[in-house]
Amino acid sequence: MSHTVVRTEQWRGPATTLLWICAVALAYAVTGLLGLIQRVEVEGASVTPLWLPTGIALAALLRFGLRIWPGIAVGAGFVVHTLSAFEPVDLGIVAGNTLAPLCAYALLRRTGFRAELDRLRDGLALVFLGGLLPMLISATIGTGVIVLDGGLPAARFWPVWWAWWAGDAMGVLVGTPLLLALPMLRIGRDHLRTAEWAAMLVSTTVVAEVATRSEQSLLFLVFPLLIWAAVRFQLAGAAPCTLIVSFLAISAAIDHDGPFADHSLFQVMVNLQALNGSAALTGLLLAALVTEQNNIRRKVEKACEELAELVATLPRGNRDA
Repeated sequence: MSHTVVRTEQWRGPATTLLWICAVALAYAVTGLLGLIQRVEVEGASVTPLWLPTGIALAALLRFGLRIWPGIAVGAGFVVHTLSAFEPVDLGIVAGNTLAPLCAYALLRRTGFRAELDRLRDGLALVFLGGLLPMLISATIGTGVIVLDGGLPAARFWPVWWAWWAGDAMGVLVGTPLLLALPMLRIGRDHLRTAEWAAMLVSTTVVAEVATRSEQSLLFLVFPLLIWAAVRFQLAGAAPCTLIVSFLAISAAIDHDGPFADHSLFQVMVNLQALNGSAALTGLLLAALVTEQNNIRRKVEKACEELAELVATLPRGNRDA
């Protein structure tokens, strides 16, 4: 009987890993195809302002470890294949898109990153060590491969590189916090708080739609809502609101509508990524800071309660002394 149990457990481990690899590949491919709908042509190369598959890849690594990395490679290969017939040179792009989140995962693990994002240092680590720094790998390898293949003149390397890097970095800053926040999205018995959370999402959607489509300079209106989300609901509120703002801003930018009208593609991309980056940093860092302060307050309250209980157990003479 014991041998049967051992064999079952040995079979279940690899089978579960394979299942998660397939799930990661599917999620990467689906979000990649959705992202390509909002792609733009920069110097003849297709790039996306928000590449969510990178955020999904890093979140999956943080949740399941290095064992699911083949799913990232398979998903990246599928997305590349949808753009054109897969050629050996495309292996470089797949390698870059796989190595970047792996590097981000290694850096975050080395710094003691906690997926709960309950410390300001975790928020800063995700921004710099999870997003901005490692995504240099995918942007450099991907753009370099296109140049070496003859699909892009060397003189146009930097505009494409910048757009590639910004899209991958924004995928981490927007997508990874959202996935890490999913366990925190619980519908509790506090109906007023649930109603407030729903009202916050609706308000963010309406205000972001108006701000990104209006000819007036109203983009700043989204920040009070992001602050509301981070202070009241921390990551569970800030992450979905940031995604809403980013998605609606990208849609308006692609349509050259509102504040993105009458600008060159480069100006549109700069303004768009400035907005998305500011929104992501505001929501993520403020949520992490509020969570850390709340945890400190609870620890202090618990220590005071324990001290009061200890004092209550002392003999009256000792308490009077």
